[in-house]
Amino acid sequence: MGSLEELQRLIKRHATSKGDRNAGDVFAVAAEAPTELQHVVLEPTFVVVAQGAKRAMLGDEMFEYREGQFLVVSVDLPIAGCVIQASPELPYLAAGLTLQLATISSLLLEMDPAEVAASEPAGFAVSDAPEDLLDTVVRLLRLKDSPRDAAVLGPLVERELVWRLLHGAQGAMVRQIGLADSRLSQIGRAIRFIRSHHAEAISIPMLADMVAMSESSFHRHFRGATTMSPLQYQKLIRLQEARARILADAGDVAAIGYSVGYDSPSQFSREYSRLFGAPPGRDKLRLGLRAMGAGSLPA
Repeated sequence: MGSLEELQRLIKRHATSKGDRNAGDVFAVAAEAPTELQHVVLEPTFVVVAQGAKRAMLGDEMFEYREGQFLVVSVDLPIAGCVIQASPELPYLAAGLTLQLATISSLLLEMDPAEVAASEPAGFAVSDAPEDLLDTVVRLLRLKDSPRDAAVLGPLVERELVWRLLHGAQGAMVRQIGLADSRLSQIGRAIRFIRSHHAEAISIPMLADMVAMSESSFHRHFRGATTMSPLQYQKLIRLQEARARILADAGDVAAIGYSVGYDSPSQFSREYSRLFGAPPGRDKLRLGLRAMGAGSLPA
């Protein structure tokens, strides 16, 4: 049995419809039909598709990843994605791992300094998965059947997976995650600030100063990592947070708009409709119906 075939079998056994997972754990998801567009913020993550295909949008860019390919996300990104190829006979199957900064940083110490070269930051990339990478994911999923072995061997195999990523097609991007003074790490700090202060007015000069860049350099590197400007990023985070609160039935729709940083209910409704395809009130009803059915697929 080849690695891809065994990976398909293991994902079917361990997949959850909602992609539930704990930070640092390997996860598996499956879908038996194409899905609606789901809006999520992905933290630094590795995902490999064992069967089917998914389409994702980041800002104005659209990309797909399908059977035998893997995706790496290097900073927190507001991505909209949907399964585009899946059926009961051939479901969409994917597995992955949240990338831990500490693991990457410790492995960088084991690398030849000449390999740890500076590069322009990038927020995501899709590549074909080599056999050795697939085999590592297979061994991670096998450990789900043996909790005793997983407690000891799991961290070792996870380190192997990250090691292979560091030396693979997207190695330069993964290495940037673990370098404290890399452009990607600097942009990551700004992104985390925006996420935690999304309801506040942000100052581009302040963000640039925070990460020790000129304003022009900050804009260029931020857009290179996220495909959007800091203000566009903040708007997406605000709208995704608003939608999460609406789904949780957190109160009046207009009040939710104010709580995430909008001063104008009409602007909130207009921008919400543009992103999610319906005004907040109508979307709340639609989300409530969906919540009673199938869950989302963040991978």
